[in-house]
Amino acid sequence: MMETNQLFTHLSAQENAQSFLHKCYQNIDGQTKKSYQNGTTFMHYIQHGIQFYKSGEESSPIVRPVLYFYGMVHLLKGWLLTKRADYPESTALLAHGVTSRKRKRKDYQFFDDEVKIQQQGLFPYFAKHMYHFNPFPLEKATMRLLLANIPELHVLWNYQQRKTLIDIGEINSDQLLFPTSLLDRFHLTRNAFVQRIQPFLPPIKRVSEQTTLFRIDLREGIMQANGPFFVHMDNQRLYFPASRDIYFPYSEIIVHYLILYNLSMLCRYETEWWGELMVSKADSAYPMIDHFLEITRRKIPYLIEKELHSIYSACNEK
Repeated sequence: MMETNQLFTHLSAQENAQSFLHKCYQNIDGQTKKSYQNGTTFMHYIQHGIQFYKSGEESSPIVRPVLYFYGMVHLLKGWLLTKRADYPESTALLAHGVTSRKRKRKDYQFFDDEVKIQQQGLFPYFAKHMYHFNPFPLEKATMRLLLANIPELHVLWNYQQRKTLIDIGEINSDQLLFPTSLLDRFHLTRNAFVQRIQPFLPPIKRVSEQTTLFRIDLREGIMQANGPFFVHMDNQRLYFPASRDIYFPYSEIIVHYLILYNLSMLCRYETEWWGELMVSKADSAYPMIDHFLEITRRKIPYLIEKELHSIYSACNEK
């Protein structure tokens, strides 16, 4: 079995990229032709994406959001090519698919800032074809909501006296533990709460009550989590939103895309605010933004490579 952290290296050869796509296109007409046509593009999407991340790491923090955002965009396009042999089908798909207010109000607060979902462009396209959302269920999302759903940031939120995520177990485990106090924060009975999260889990074997906890036993472990279950990249613990107001049942890849888009817009169009943030570090949002940029540099290549590895493994089993 190929190690996940070496798949990008494997795909840096044109022949390997074409062979990978040939397996991905098993069920489409013109399999060999399409994989040959797309192989070079696919390889360059991956290579350019990784190079953007490397350049961002070596560059001033002032320009990192732009480089990381376009690094992510290239990796997403490579991933899309494994599922959509004719991508991009139109020039409308080349737009980012989200917007934010270019000129901020005088009383601007970063955590209240919003990104809005558009009907056309890259975001709704990959949300549809990779996650089967058509249209995407939300019209907009705040930075507070999105940042609250990144496990590696939950300690920083704790320092701001805001509990955002709770540790409920370990990835691959077939047992999840939830505090019973969570039910009050979701305004749900235990049965209603279990029904709410059941679609995101493997089949449930039993639910049992303990003193201050209730336990969900699964028929198999959670191998790969998506929202509302998020995995901490370093300790491989599984986290769940601590309250209903930050419940976000979508992939963490979506979370990072929306945050990075907004940060890249701040970087480009709000140069005075962004420059002051990076130089004087006066705003309370600075530690969160700074740590997010470090996390996203590592985590998005890791998550997308993991998705490609799943595709690789599935194709080889056929």
